[in-house]
Amino acid sequence: MEKLSKELIGASSIPIILSILSKRESYGYEIIQNVKEVSNGKIEYGDGTLYPVLHKLEKRELVESYWKIGEYGRKRKYYKISNKGKKELLSEKDNWTIINQIISKLWKMEASLT
Repeated sequence: MEKLSKELIGASSIPIILSILSKRESYGYEIIQNVKEVSNGKIEYGDGTLYPVLHKLEKRELVESYWKIGEYGRKRKYYKISNKGKKELLSEKDNWTIINQIISKLWKMEASLT
């Protein structure tokens, strides 16, 4: 199975993480597993990829974090999307929709030339 390029994964990490957190609050490992599942294994975040993005989102006030004891008594840092993050997610959706339309249009033009 072919993985996506690091550049594409990096560019899409904010809308992906915000989308996941818009569904429900979550902790790091659960986010990593969720991304792997929804991408059919094409995107696999490691701790070194995910946590810097979460810290960046927190610094930009797009997500909020808090500590919570999990079901097995383990203390975990949970993340949830903020109101500012919800607005950012709408903007990200618009941006990615525009990019998708442009690329699709270019590929259709390319296909008609061959």
